[in-house]
Amino acid sequence: MEKEKNHSRPVEESDVKDNSRRDFLKKSALMTAVALTPVAAAKAAELHIDERIAGAFEKMPLNVEINGVAHNLMVEPRSTLLDILREQLDLTGTKKGCDLGQCGACTVHVDGHRVNSCLTLGIMVNGKKVTTIEGLAKGNQLHPMQEAFLKHDGFQCGYCTPGQIMSAVACVREGHANSEHEIREYMSGNICRCGAYPNIVNAIQEVKEGGMAI
Repeated sequence: MEKEKNHSRPVEESDVKDNSRRDFLKKSALMTAVALTPVAAAKAAELHIDERIAGAFEKMPLNVEINGVAHNLMVEPRSTLLDILREQLDLTGTKKGCDLGQCGACTVHVDGHRVNSCLTLGIMVNGKKVTTIEGLAKGNQLHPMQEAFLKHDGFQCGYCTPGQIMSAVACVREGHANSEHEIREYMSGNICRCGAYPNIVNAIQEVKEGGMAI
């Protein structure tokens, strides 16, 4: 039987060179990609590009009345009421203390009830009324509780004072300011690291006993 003919052409030197060149280019491209990727990733992380992209797609409408003014906002579902007040609306009177709901510095009123705004998602107050420390006074006329805090030196550094005042107003409105013990109990969620507690109690008692509209 006649042997089958081998139709494959002989391997030429040029073919070997081409293959070597292609392998070199592939490896060079791979090494370049590996080298550049960490830099690009680090730069993107530095600029928070991923957060900006996610934020643009995830924002939701929020319609809320704050200190008597209606606001139509677009917020991220994860944004707290505290961050929205401070960062989007520039209402910085509400303070960020522990950010864990333990110090009370971020206390505001939602539909008349005191809440820790650091634990309250912004979308939870959709359609509601929010009052911050900026909304207590009427123009240049201070709220009675603000005046009482000034009179009795109910603050030192002042950082916790907005939250203390908001809780103090709620304490009286809730009917929990009938004695020093009761006031201390229902104000226990607000921490004063300067230790102005006796003066705070005196301020609340004066407002309560004075029968002033708050």
